[in-house]
Amino acid sequence: MGRMAWNFPFLRRRPVVSVIRLSGVIAEGGRRLSDAGMAPAIERAFARRRLAAVALVINSPGGSPVQSALIAARIRRLAGERGVPVLAFVEDMAASGGYWLATAGDEIWVDESSILGSIGVIYAAFGLDRLLERHGVDRRVHTAGDSKSFLDPFQPEKPEDIARLQALQAPIHQSFIAQVKARRGPKLAEGRDLFTGDIWVGRQAMEVGLADGIGHLVPTMRERFGKRVRLVPYGPRRPLLSRLGAALVGDALSEIEDRALRARYGG
Repeated sequence: MGRMAWNFPFLRRRPVVSVIRLSGVIAEGGRRLSDAGMAPAIERAFARRRLAAVALVINSPGGSPVQSALIAARIRRLAGERGVPVLAFVEDMAASGGYWLATAGDEIWVDESSILGSIGVIYAAFGLDRLLERHGVDRRVHTAGDSKSFLDPFQPEKPEDIARLQALQAPIHQSFIAQVKARRGPKLAEGRDLFTGDIWVGRQAMEVGLADGIGHLVPTMRERFGKRVRLVPYGPRRPLLSRLGAALVGDALSEIEDRALRARYGG
């Protein structure tokens, strides 16, 4: 006699959703978001068996376009290999590189007050040449190569330096635009220039096609996969010395940088 198959509904496996938190400034080093720092967590999240979906929880004012592209590309590669949907949930903001990360999702969900967009490239610095002049400081710089003092903050701004900077920013901006168009495609509002660096809030982002709906992680996942869905968090593992407090200075600097970037959007 063959083995009898028993079917107990309460013994059926719960659907699993891996939850990857992407929070903070995007840059290499320290506790910032980087591809190298997030790679182990992302790989583990997609390696889980019987995976129903992967959820990205994003709260970032942006940062490095390269690290943004690397993280998003890793997520898309693994999503294709595993054949699982990716849903992005924006908390306070997904601005600039933070929105680049959000485009790794097949769907983007936001809060009514989430800030999205800032699809552009920025360079910011201080001009200190008049300060040196006022205090009688004579700065001596000798270079081999005409561009070695490019955008030197201790020298007056030069028109040729500005033109060179804009020429460098243009291809980065075009890469960002191409990413958004490739991932959002026909969802983007027609006749609207969404790539000026402007930002949108909640439903405004939905109206222009940068987001798909208003929704938070837990209720949306329960509605999609049932009340028994299991949400498993994944994030970078902090080094032992960091956990013991040896990296407090670095953490404080990262926090200052994060707050400064968020302040640009009123966050």
